[in-house]
Amino acid sequence: MAEHSVIAAVDLGSNSFRLQVARVIGEQIYPLDALKETVRLAAGLTEDKYLDEAAQARALACLRRFNERLRGLPPEAVRAVGTNTFRVAKNARSFLLKAESALGFPIEVVAGREEARLIYLGVSHSLPASPLRRLVVDIGGGSTECILGRGYEPEQMESLYMGCVSFSRRFFADGHISKSAMQAAEMAARVEVQSIAAEFAAGHWDEAVGSSGTARALADICAENGLSDGAVTAEALDQVRAMLIRAGEVRKLKIKGLAADRAPVIAGGFAIMAAVFRELGVRRMEVASGALREGILYDLIGRFHHHDQREA
Repeated sequence: MAEHSVIAAVDLGSNSFRLQVARVIGEQIYPLDALKETVRLAAGLTEDKYLDEAAQARALACLRRFNERLRGLPPEAVRAVGTNTFRVAKNARSFLLKAESALGFPIEVVAGREEARLIYLGVSHSLPASPLRRLVVDIGGGSTECILGRGYEPEQMESLYMGCVSFSRRFFADGHISKSAMQAAEMAARVEVQSIAAEFAAGHWDEAVGSSGTARALADICAENGLSDGAVTAEALDQVRAMLIRAGEVRKLKIKGLAADRAPVIAGGFAIMAAVFRELGVRRMEVASGALREGILYDLIGRFHHHDQREA
């Protein structure tokens, strides 16, 4: 595959769509610009798993805007990845055709473990080199990826069918955040996490790292409210839970550090994070700047240099 000086990653998540354009020098990536839109694709899934027209319209409008920025780049310099909602929607195939037309590039719907591999690649390149074995947790809009790895190499990967959008719709659909709803959400999330606890619990890793929106939002809340030094901690989560329940409703969430576009899905994301801490024995979690889109970029570089990680 020919090398390109400018490459781009398109991350079509269940909550947000993101575009990252970067310059490549050697085997290093230097970000040029980025676009993000909160599409909430997973919120458009009906009970029988069909993607409704409103969500499709939001997504296609966003992809047309991305197309304007990507125009002129060769197809092999762009990788677009669809995640959980693309995997589960029964009308995903027909929607995919429209989405590819709007974006102007092919869209690859990846399996959960491939998504996990790309997330780990992005996270590991954003952290200092370390001999420690890391647990990486990425709570997306429709799925949660858990990865164990060392250095740049993921060793174990799992994808759980729960995310901040799907859980917020399931347990806090009316916008109310009650103690009973939170308990139900956390219990449901704990049941999911228990399925991987034997291999992913404390004792199997040295350091826990969070990536993507929920982890960053919780870290910002912890820092802005003086609950931690910027990491997410078990003690801080207890206080954040109390803040959410005290507010009682999504529209009344006035928590320092919580961005307006994250508020509608923070309760579902929190429940999943609390379950991860409880079931995997996490006491402290650092937050990485890299995630799926950075992993896509580094994966593209690997193909240019003839070490395609998909083959490995």
